[in-house]
Amino acid sequence: MKCVDDFRLQFGKKEVVPIIIGGMGVDISTAELALEAARLGGIGHISDAMLPTVSDRRYKTKFVSEKQKQYKLNIEIADKSIVQFDLGQVAEATRLHVSRTMEAKRGDGMIFVNCMEKLTMNSPRETLRVRLNGALDAGVDGITLSAGLHLGSFALMEDNPRFRDAKLGIIVSSVRALQLFLRKTSRLNRLPDFIVVEGPLAGGHLGFGMDWAEYDLMTITKEILAHLAAEKLAIPVIAAGGIFTGTDATNFLEAGCAGVQVATRFTVAKECGIPEKVRQEYFKATEDQMEVNTTSPTGYPMRMISTSPSIGAGIRPNCEAYGYLLDGNGGCAYIDAYNAEVMRNPDTKKISVMEKTCLCTHMRNYDCWTCGHYTYRLKDTTHRNADGTYQSLSAAHIFNDYQFSVDGKIALPVKL
Repeated sequence: MKCVDDFRLQFGKKEVVPIIIGGMGVDISTAELALEAARLGGIGHISDAMLPTVSDRRYKTKFVSEKQKQYKLNIEIADKSIVQFDLGQVAEATRLHVSRTMEAKRGDGMIFVNCMEKLTMNSPRETLRVRLNGALDAGVDGITLSAGLHLGSFALMEDNPRFRDAKLGIIVSSVRALQLFLRKTSRLNRLPDFIVVEGPLAGGHLGFGMDWAEYDLMTITKEILAHLAAEKLAIPVIAAGGIFTGTDATNFLEAGCAGVQVATRFTVAKECGIPEKVRQEYFKATEDQMEVNTTSPTGYPMRMISTSPSIGAGIRPNCEAYGYLLDGNGGCAYIDAYNAEVMRNPDTKKISVMEKTCLCTHMRNYDCWTCGHYTYRLKDTTHRNADGTYQSLSAAHIFNDYQFSVDGKIALPVKL
């Protein structure tokens, strides 16, 4: 009987274990988590979501406080169109985080950056250009384009000396999305090095509407494999979303995938950025608490634990400090929802905003508990302690379980 270790993901002459840890922001997929994946011979992601904020935490920079100080007179004003990021600071934050991670890399694996198109930052094109090129300049092994169609993203990198050297891939959820991307980038004579097919059971933002349950990862994956074969395109396909066991992964590898991308089980790894107190909430979550809602200001449906503190919170928008989701006109769906609720309840000190959430602030504070569909199964991957809490796992234990397990089994850690 085959297991994941019987397969390898090939990038030219480079060969890695076909396990990719997905890029969970904000610093949930930490450098430490990505480095463990690389040490073990696979691929780890760091997320470039809110890197100025991450840089302040990790490297003691002052990007957030400087930005807030610059725009402090605008805090009480609903119009956020003047709130801009300093592109030099965005570049420096990217350089710091990526270069430090790459310097620490050991083993035969690789480190990728997950880059979300939906982080518009009140200057969508230019901030995306800085983030993409900053990651390449800092020596990252590859970039995965996520949360958007990225129809212009390759063009933003085409003048970079590493454009044809680094591994560049795209996350899609349908053949149509892939076709649009390939058509738009065809003039550059540069195909993606890999394609991540993300199904409807993934965590966080979904590439589906609220009819997500009508779709199936294996079906979509086979459609994309067939399309690539018909077009005679030899691009590695990576399956993602709902792959909870090594046997699940092996099924996709035997179906023709070159690798799998997994994330949910690593949310409870010690190397993950989620604080221990919140990690316990992931362990405790039940199946009926797996919720897909439309509270994200990005416009995408988002899966989260229904007890997430971000749901219904009515905090004041803090775009002067953060503002990562401001569109090109300085707008954000949460600002609109918040101001409408204030208008309806002018004398209420603490309001509740149900339609949208302030994603920047809540992700920064780990109060937006995004999750994969099978998060409720995490409690079955470890031991319950005498005090009712659950034993956290090491990233190496989870990775090795994916790599070597068979028969749908999940290896429990050594009980502490």
